[in-house]
Amino acid sequence: MDDSSNENEPRRAWMSLLAKAPAGRVAALLDAAMARPEFTWLRAPEIGSVMVRGRAGATGQPFNLGEMTVTRCALRLCGGEVGHAYVQGRRKADAEAAALVDALMQSPAADAVRRHVLEPLEAEARAAQAARAAKAAATKVEFFTMARGED
Repeated sequence: MDDSSNENEPRRAWMSLLAKAPAGRVAALLDAAMARPEFTWLRAPEIGSVMVRGRAGATGQPFNLGEMTVTRCALRLCGGEVGHAYVQGRRKADAEAAALVDALMQSPAADAVRRHVLEPLEAEARAAQAARAAKAAATKVEFFTMARGED
């Protein structure tokens, strides 16, 4: 059995948060928390597209849904930590900030980054999900059947 999925789960979670963050939000939180460290580019931000696949009913045969624009990059901090990022759209600055956070989460600054960047992003994502759920619940129609009185 492969245990690598368990050890990668925390990174998968923060990478998901960074990829789904609103435009400019990761950079704003990172800049408020600390000065950006120096780094070297392994892959400067570049814009491309990826094929998005779907499944009918979440269980059917996979099919190509269409293409989506993404920005990706990779960098290395002076301490040797490597950060990667993929973000939706044409957002080079957001990809850079996300890659910096990914690299910093592998450094001694991880606790500060978690507290000042990831936890606020997670709270905002939960609040947005709750707002969507409340909006959907407000439109819910409940049907009921009345007994006709026949015994």
